[in-house]
Amino acid sequence: MEDLIQQAAIDLVNSKYAIALTGAGMSTESGIRDFRGPQGIWTTDKEAEAKAYKRYDLFLENPKAYWNEMLGEKGTHGAFYREIRNAQPNTGHRGIAELSKMGIIKCVITQNVDGLHEKAGAQYVINYHGTVHKLRCHSCGLRFNFEDVSIDKIPPPCKCGGIIKYDVVHFKEPIPMDIMEQAQDQAMQCDVMIICGTSAVVYPFAGLPRMARQCRGSQLKIIEVNEEPTPLTLDQASDYLIQGKIGEILPEIVRAIERLPITRNEE
Repeated sequence: MEDLIQQAAIDLVNSKYAIALTGAGMSTESGIRDFRGPQGIWTTDKEAEAKAYKRYDLFLENPKAYWNEMLGEKGTHGAFYREIRNAQPNTGHRGIAELSKMGIIKCVITQNVDGLHEKAGAQYVINYHGTVHKLRCHSCGLRFNFEDVSIDKIPPPCKCGGIIKYDVVHFKEPIPMDIMEQAQDQAMQCDVMIICGTSAVVYPFAGLPRMARQCRGSQLKIIEVNEEPTPLTLDQASDYLIQGKIGEILPEIVRAIERLPITRNEE
């Protein structure tokens, strides 16, 4: 593992445009359970999984019922979102943030809705599946800080006349076009992509590494940091996998970079 950490440090420090892709495994060390792991939320609660698959349809058909489910005492999802909003970054998030502050990682594209990359201090974060810290108008796409929207009236209206929902992208809901375009643009211009804590099975997010590979070819290095191999590993779409706890590996990569007697490319 030490050799791979050293290789990752060299690849990152010599990059011109490195980005990070992160998934649920990034936040498990902050006490946020993943969804599909052995003890994941949906692995252990099939009813919760079934409701998750129907949530966007519920919003479209009955926005008031959607909001009552998200906020009501009988439902657990509102409590789950509140728990996520109170979570704190772990050493993995801080490692990514440090690489961002060093100017090495130019962008973080995350599947996670917890906002922990921002809390840790990452400079530029694209929340691919939205965030529990914001609400979004379903019509005009305008986003609001959660605290800035009154929910005295359910469902909360937007000034444009549309209906506001959580910014979180539910199953069957399209990824907002602005987010999709930003993520694709980042993927197609990077020369190093470090992927942390994602199962690489949820599309279209899982298509970003393959899109980058198709665009950049052998000029792109894809590094995985994960506890288990993914389809990217098995298909050899990534260059190498550093297997282990993300919260331990990322700080080691940062320390390895700090020890390198190399002048980093600032372009």
